[in-house]
Amino acid sequence: MKYQNLLIFREERVGVITINHPPTNALNAQTLEELGSVFEEMEKDEEIKAVIITGSGEGVFASGADINEFKDLDKETALKMVNQGKRVFNQIETFPKPIIAAINGACLGGGCELAMCCDLRVAVEGARFGQPEIRLGIMPGWGGTQRLPRLIGKTRALELLLSGNMIKADEAKEIGLINKTVPSDKLISQAKLIAHRLVKLAPLAIKNIKKAVNEGLNTGLFEGLKLEGDCFLKVLETEDAKIGISAFLSKKSPRFKGK
Repeated sequence: MKYQNLLIFREERVGVITINHPPTNALNAQTLEELGSVFEEMEKDEEIKAVIITGSGEGVFASGADINEFKDLDKETALKMVNQGKRVFNQIETFPKPIIAAINGACLGGGCELAMCCDLRVAVEGARFGQPEIRLGIMPGWGGTQRLPRLIGKTRALELLLSGNMIKADEAKEIGLINKTVPSDKLISQAKLIAHRLVKLAPLAIKNIKKAVNEGLNTGLFEGLKLEGDCFLKVLETEDAKIGISAFLSKKSPRFKGK
């Protein structure tokens, strides 16, 4: 598929998706449709073992929904827009391969909601984060009120959601919104370093770890433990588990097959 608002690059089992919708990388309907399509494509691509998503240009990862599309919204079209964003972001969060958000700048509104769907988040030192929707008289609609409290806790989440304030990357790291900060010239190389480490690991174990974490967070502790046990048994039966255990006992490096 030819993408209008995305740049796609593949390198040594890692897919790199760049949001390329200048000047603000706004997540309009076209961009969301393309994100859904490329993640579907990369899920089927057996050569791709990890994905990096970033923004084009300097200073902006993704600024959020395209406010120009809000002008003539009625209830029906608003529901369609909300459902599209939720569907694509849920698709990204449940993607069976690891996803790293390489946040090159402003990560606001829908852009922050997109980043929160990723497994790991690395940001440049000057990046800013926030859910500023309330300043437009609206609220997040693509998961901000749900994923943000799960990541940073209710109190800090409400502070950001109700004020619309933005925070810098160092504070985002301190409260657990992102994993680490790097100088701007090291962002992509750091994201690739993480991705290339992950592609060497057992993909079926990664898939089941993600499933246990994501689905377990939506249940009680005991239901989550049951889910974890079921996933553990599935992984234990794989060829990769036998390879990993054998390699450990013989003090060799395992070469996983994804089977």
